[in-house]
Amino acid sequence: MNRPVTETWPPAPIRTGRLVLRASAVEDRAAFLDLFSSPEVGAHTGGARPREELERAMPEVPGRRPGLFVIERDGAMIGVITLDRRGPERRGHVRPEGGETELGYLLLPEAWGHGYAAEACAAALGWCAGARPGEPVVLTTRTANERAVRLAVKLGFTELERFEEYGAEQWFGARHPA
Repeated sequence: MNRPVTETWPPAPIRTGRLVLRASAVEDRAAFLDLFSSPEVGAHTGGARPREELERAMPEVPGRRPGLFVIERDGAMIGVITLDRRGPERRGHVRPEGGETELGYLLLPEAWGHGYAAEACAAALGWCAGARPGEPVVLTTRTANERAVRLAVKLGFTELERFEEYGAEQWFGARHPA
């Protein structure tokens, strides 16, 4: 059973040394299109979607939903962070009923290799700890994405299991509240 999200959404923007985590806005649409149609990003997510298909399907303000933060650097969107409930039907849980908070993130390829993912994820996890006290957070990434696995460990996630999902071996870990 999924637990309802009870925090106010969207929260006030979260500022780090270089980034802002905030709700999505109409001016982010082009960056959302770039993100989800990128072959480089798609290589880690099971494939890019055709841009024309995204153009037709994407709302004017994409990503406007609880749990999704836009990652902004110097006034422009460079990626997204999600804190969603992990569906009980999926493999990988720390509670028998599932519904844990699952951290996800995607960055535009030009933002890779600058530490933005670590900075944004740490800020989102800090917000989550305050908004959802005592909540374990889980993360799944393709085992082949070594950079993502290293980041998960750096953020305090411990590997719990590996399994096949979406046609690839997945690394599943959890970060328990202190």
